[in-house]
Amino acid sequence: MFNKLKIRGGVHAEERKAQSTGQPITTLGIPPFLYLPLRQHAGKPAEPVVSVGQSVKKGELLATSSGEDVCASLHAPTSGVVIAIGEVTAPHPSQLGTLAITLESDGLDTPLALSDTVDPMTLSPSEIADRVDQAGIVGLGGATFPAALKLKSGARQKIDTLILNGSECEPYLTCDDMLMRERAEGIISGARLIQRAIGAKRIVAGIEDNKPEAIAAMEEAATPYSDVLVQPIPTRYPMGSAKQLIQAIMGREVPAGGRSSDVGALVHNVATAYAVHQALYEHQPLISRVVTVSGQCIEQPQNVEVLLGTSISWMLEECGGLTEAPSRVVMGGPMMGQILHTTDVPITKGASGILALASPEISKTEASPCIRCGSCVAACPMGLVPLEMARHAKGDDFEGAREFGLRDCILCGSCAYVCPSHIPLVHYFQFAKGELSSQREQARKGELTKSLAEARKQRKEREEAEKAAAKAAKAAKAQAAKEAKERAKAEKARQQAAEAAQTSEESGS
Repeated sequence: MFNKLKIRGGVHAEERKAQSTGQPITTLGIPPFLYLPLRQHAGKPAEPVVSVGQSVKKGELLATSSGEDVCASLHAPTSGVVIAIGEVTAPHPSQLGTLAITLESDGLDTPLALSDTVDPMTLSPSEIADRVDQAGIVGLGGATFPAALKLKSGARQKIDTLILNGSECEPYLTCDDMLMRERAEGIISGARLIQRAIGAKRIVAGIEDNKPEAIAAMEEAATPYSDVLVQPIPTRYPMGSAKQLIQAIMGREVPAGGRSSDVGALVHNVATAYAVHQALYEHQPLISRVVTVSGQCIEQPQNVEVLLGTSISWMLEECGGLTEAPSRVVMGGPMMGQILHTTDVPITKGASGILALASPEISKTEASPCIRCGSCVAACPMGLVPLEMARHAKGDDFEGAREFGLRDCILCGSCAYVCPSHIPLVHYFQFAKGELSSQREQARKGELTKSLAEARKQRKEREEAEKAAAKAAKAAKAQAAKEAKERAKAEKARQQAAEAAQTSEESGS
């Protein structure tokens, strides 16, 4: 297929992956404190179901959805005591506060007692989705969208192919690679549960061809299942994007503004599939994840399994510490990750890597004017025109940027990577997307205000009409009573006159 199919755009970024694959995944210990943000997913924050001072066990529910909102539950990564529910610094460049549950661990790691002997493969699709929901699993490739919602929507649509995303195309990151090497059977097990939940006919694991050990391990784990295929794909960034992966594996292009389900596919990260296996077979909710710790400033680059809520500073110390003060710390990959200005922030569900980068690893070249070379156009995997989007965004013409396809931009950074003028194109796109989102929110609020004002007007008119009707009814009732009284009075007068006449007749006779 790949000899015939041309992969559009993308770049061959310097990989720098070998430094963190020299040793197996290391499981870190239990830190003294865990800081668990209530929003570690795409959607509204979870609502706490515990209180300060409460003792909890490993795996116990801490927070969940308060209704039908998009949300992912949060569980205790270890046993301990809830000592605070309040703001901590968010793992974000803004360094703003985010509401979190602070757990002081007791060091005992006492698990919540569970007794469920049901074979997960005998569960119905809805039961599988419900258990994934209860486990708080989100997409661990970076999007952090609640996995259960994708399973439920997939079950309602005609999905013929479940694609396991094992591309891990970002430089430095190797957590998925090592997970596939060491825990391939669990990944395939979780994928088969997802397949059952969405009714897909086959599973295809797409793995970039620069990961031969992972490919071999996944092929061995998939051998017993005729409907599970491991497909090596070209090493090219951003192959990990769902739309690019679908096109590379299935030869189908997701339409602009569309979803993968529109072409009969559903994409899940390999780490997400493993989390599903842990939830349904091992009864463990999402309380830890594998994280790549790398960069020139790291004493011992490696992959570690770490509890959610662990402070990055504590984790770095457990990995041997830093060789020098990093010029930049990034959560995620260098292309799409978040720059952190402090390491006193927690590991969250979406944290695939922590990179401590030295000065030589960072481009500090000043931006110069665009030379209209078109390199960004050639590199864009979505077939967009980044230079035009940036021009409109820079001029605050956000609608103009949208008309050039801003909505379909995946913010992969390929355009900025190849730009000879070093223009921070992605920054413009992020800014424009944020402004458009703000405008939509303002428009929504305006429409809501308008509808509330209209409803108030209608209510006032209805109330006035009801008052007028009540007043008219009252007046009519009073008139009717008056007329009835007058009729009664007239009738009484008539009767009296008749009686008087009769009395007169009787007296005359």
